Amino acid sequence: MEDQSSTSAPSIDPFKLLKIVQNPDGSLTRQSLFPSVSITEEESTGSNASQLAFFKDIPLNPQNKTFIRLYRPPTPPPNTNHRLPLLIHFHGGGFILFSATSSPFHDACSVKAVKLPAVVLSLEYRLAPEHRLPAAYDDAVETIMWVRDQAMDVNGCDPWLKEYVDFSKCFLIGSSAGGNMVFHAALRALDIDTSPVKIIGLIMNQPYFSGVERTESEKRFVNDRILPLPANDLMWSLALPEGADRDHEFCNPMTADGFLKEKMGRLTRCLVTGHGGDPLIDKQRELVNVLEARGVDVVAEFAEGGCHGIEIFDPLKAEALLKSIKEFVDTCCRCVNYESAAAKSTL
Repeated sequence: MEDQSSTSAPSIDPFKLLKIVQNPDGSLTRQSLFPSVSITEEESTGSNASQLAFFKDIPLNPQNKTFIRLYRPPTPPPNTNHRLPLLIHFHGGGFILFSATSSPFHDACSVKAVKLPAVVLSLEYRLAPEHRLPAAYDDAVETIMWVRDQAMDVNGCDPWLKEYVDFSKCFLIGSSAGGNMVFHAALRALDIDTSPVKIIGLIMNQPYFSGVERTESEKRFVNDRILPLPANDLMWSLALPEGADRDHEFCNPMTADGFLKEKMGRLTRCLVTGHGGDPLIDKQRELVNVLEARGVDVVAEFAEGGCHGIEIFDPLKAEALLKSIKEFVDTCCRCVNYESAAAKSTL
């Protein structure tokens, strides 16, 4: 295997690695790295994962061309006392690539819907550089507000949500850039009345953060095959607001001012997962340390070896990640059930 620990200047062309071409107007031409699963393929697809759950697409904001892909297990809950948690999912891709319909993310959401079980809502958000941050965060918050309106039955509630979902058991979940979106969407949601929706858990798998100062893991894996430093820098340059550097709070919230860190202390329970072979591992550990220092209940699971996005390439790692997510979701839901029972007993 090629030595990935070299700190010599990498000669890699990040545009070729990411299969993107920047057009004169600043937009990107993207060559798809993964096939897309269309809604018409629900019955015809050969993917086993896609056959597990039913799914459909629902418009979110037609002006922004955003939509929601909703997944449910094939069997409804036995009664209203056994409704399912709702997972609001944000896909990865450095804010510049992929879609909720990209096969790895589609299949993973389908598997979660059946194996947890849960209803999974996956957001098709706006990509940079055509729509730089905070556009993706805005879309994430709009999704949370859409769920709140569904729970309140404003203009009607989607029948799948009405029949399957316990809105007091909602989670934000994402990998890589999606994990970054979980963090920032959860911070924004603190300033919004989301009731009767309750976000009881944040799941950040290999969340995407960086900074101007190189971490030891970034330097150690400068020539990483999945996320080499030039590709990481390019994605952030395309995603961050014009003129911002990697110490902007969107990229490096760990160095943010006291107000933002105060808000971090109000976040709900978190699951943060990572792998030692990921160039981003040091920033992920730093995130955990900052959250814990603010009093947040964090479940941190960092495995040796691996790479960024390993669950896409390694079925065993995907299975282990699913197990961790299920344990976290089940624990959070049990806490809600206990608190609810305790509240009723005092009446």
